[in-house]
Amino acid sequence: MSTISLGSHIAARLVEIGVTDYFCVPGDFNMTLLDQLNANKDLRMINCCNELEAGYAADGYARAKGVGCLAVTFTVGGLSAINAVAGAFAENLPVICITGVLNSNDFGDPTKVLHHTTAEENFNQELRCFQEVTCYQTTIRAISGAYEQIDHAISESLYQSKPVLIQVASNMASLTHPLFEEQPVPFSMTGKTTNEISMKRAIKSAADFMNAAAKVVLVVGSQVKTCKAQRQAIQLAEACQYPVAVMPRSKGMFPETHERFMGLYFAQISSEGVCEAVESADAYIFVGPTFNDYSTCAFSHLLSESKMVRIDARRVTVAGKQTFGCVNMAEFLPELAKELKPNDTTWQAFQRTYVGPGKVPSNGKDKPLKGKILYSHLQDWLHDDVTLITDTGDAQFNAMKLKLPEKAGFEVQLQYGSIGWSVGATLGYAVGRPKMRTLSLIGDGSFQVTAQAMSTMVRVGISPLVLLINNSGYVIEEEIHSGPYNKISDWNYTAVVEGMAGTRKNVFTAKVRTEAELISTLETVRSEEHSCKVCFVEVFLHPEDCSGDLLEWGARLAEYNARPPRH
Repeated sequence: MSTISLGSHIAARLVEIGVTDYFCVPGDFNMTLLDQLNANKDLRMINCCNELEAGYAADGYARAKGVGCLAVTFTVGGLSAINAVAGAFAENLPVICITGVLNSNDFGDPTKVLHHTTAEENFNQELRCFQEVTCYQTTIRAISGAYEQIDHAISESLYQSKPVLIQVASNMASLTHPLFEEQPVPFSMTGKTTNEISMKRAIKSAADFMNAAAKVVLVVGSQVKTCKAQRQAIQLAEACQYPVAVMPRSKGMFPETHERFMGLYFAQISSEGVCEAVESADAYIFVGPTFNDYSTCAFSHLLSESKMVRIDARRVTVAGKQTFGCVNMAEFLPELAKELKPNDTTWQAFQRTYVGPGKVPSNGKDKPLKGKILYSHLQDWLHDDVTLITDTGDAQFNAMKLKLPEKAGFEVQLQYGSIGWSVGATLGYAVGRPKMRTLSLIGDGSFQVTAQAMSTMVRVGISPLVLLINNSGYVIEEEIHSGPYNKISDWNYTAVVEGMAGTRKNVFTAKVRTEAELISTLETVRSEEHSCKVCFVEVFLHPEDCSGDLLEWGARLAEYNARPPRH
């Protein structure tokens, strides 16, 4: 008779797909499940302060390792985590959300009203809510079909690169079944198949179109990571010799040290010369783009589908007219590279006009710190083993313009844009990639939403550098629409973090008001003594010291949001 429980089997499957840490908040419906998960020595539990933190941490972990997991309790836990799960859905991240739910005997019994519910006769409110933000949902109420339900859920999450919901009845987790053997059938899944005829026609159409153009560029979008096609995008760039730009969500997905790299394409707030080079080209290839109101400065870009070869995850569109389906991006890019003629016309023109960033002049090392000085020093501080995470806010626009070293990473939640995301995501990313130093740029308003995650960082013993930008409120919101609701209470942020640390000594905090203090602090946090600690630095900037990019972007978004009704 089998001695392997359902919970143990779930744990083994998680480890098999690369999850060695999961984030959780306990509740009476999931504690038996947590016991079973914790019995697996290869799977570490990281219990969080709240479910939103756990969800954001699973998001960050998925960015670091390819898939993440959180485990919470029924409804009160699930609906607390759902905003984070929605963000993972929008950002195309495989996150497995496991909720412990009612005893299986209580489903379908209209005579009972149970806690952690909305007092309705049925108990499927949580599942119905998750249907909008996950690609698959399943409820395990019987042990006989659980094996298939688990594998199907995991497969859908990895296959679609989206979150899934697995509900486990509270009396199921410890049950055993013969299929849960010590050496179960290895987890496997078949990849998506390319239609060879469709791909050949797509290659010919795209190559003929691009080879006929004089001025050409290549722009890399965020789908290259989802499709595991980053290496192939580099291969394409090297073959065609087009100048390369990245879109905001894809920063860090193409090496910025590449000899043909121009910078960021962000419509009117692109890197110097990039918008002009891209939008004036005769033809351009966009690999895995997402055109939303954020990335296009409220759709004010001057791109034309008639000049575009658009390569999506499973589809190629040429000049807005010819569409070829069932074509995998990762297979298409190297084949297209073989057919494109090298063309460096646009690159040569870009080189002739490009000036490059100048040195930011100091306004006095003991004078109040300015934003440009801050980011100038952060540029010098970046190195190969750093991943930069930035929250929604002015820091996001400044960080976009920093040049990343060859092996450095970059993470941003630009599609969903949930303020506060980065605090939990920093926790998850740092857990998932402990050999990388995580540098997080977080505004004071964002930090107040999810500050409790700092407590978990200290307890777990990771070593991020969190730079809190204290500019007295929601500056990004203020630039979109000014109002008293953008003001927040001014915390003593370093004292808050020190209070969360309690008696633990693995924390370093500092306040920075001048350039001299910034230089000293950045040296300190890089020292051997502090590189293994949670470092939290509060940087004071004037409330009106924001980037010109934010001013431009905010004005355009405000105008777009205020359009009058059509009828």
